Amino acid sequence: MVGGELFRAGGGGYPCVMSRRHRYASSHAATAVTVVADVTAVILGLWIAMYLLDANRANDLVHFVQGAARWLAGWSYNLFTFDADWLRTLLNYGLPAIVYLFVGHALAARIRRIERVER
Repeated sequence: MVGGELFRAGGGGYPCVMSRRHRYASSHAATAVTVVADVTAVILGLWIAMYLLDANRANDLVHFVQGAARWLAGWSYNLFTFDADWLRTLLNYGLPAIVYLFVGHALAARIRRIERVER
């Protein structure tokens, strides 16, 4: 890249001038997918922390986070049935958090790759 010019692949080496915004802007769709995955993982992680720290369940914030975490982890709820409550909570809510992060970031990377090819 010389002087803000990029050469097109297979284009005979003719320079293509691109704006900095177009060149470095990330995909809005990929960013949205990443943010959603991160927020879901934060909610699940927050509930794990609140449970392990024995937060007051009568508190509205704790009640909201518990309900949201239970809904987000619905597909894996009671997947693990250990006798230790802390371990069961850690695994039943930690696994979905990891899955959401992995799948969300992998999907965002795929979206970015597809958009690069289309340019």
